[in-house]
Amino acid sequence: MGRRRRFLLVVDFEQIVQDALDSLPAELRDQISNVEIVVNDEPPRGQPLLGLYQGVPLTRRGISYSGALPDKITIYRGPLERLYGYDPELLSKQIRHVVLHEVAHHFGISDERLIEIDRY
Repeated sequence: MGRRRRFLLVVDFEQIVQDALDSLPAELRDQISNVEIVVNDEPPRGQPLLGLYQGVPLTRRGISYSGALPDKITIYRGPLERLYGYDPELLSKQIRHVVLHEVAHHFGISDERLIEIDRY
């Protein structure tokens, strides 16, 4: 009995991230403010992450919010490719899910609320 091999299939990772953002309704896309979206190869050592939002959610920005450095959404290519890279359709779906999950945090939606509405 031979060992089962997993082959990583090539997808345009950055384009899938952009397509996920473009899939948002225009009224939501227009509200995304002061946020940079980047793709990194790996999360910080010891952190099992697929994506990460860092910043001040829109719902917590007050009148004094100005001149702040951009928030940052990071999507981690390595873990996503290791988990789902054997199936380009599944990989694309999971990249999109992670992007939208992190954008939800930018809008102030917590993990608990995402679980509640079955979007985690």
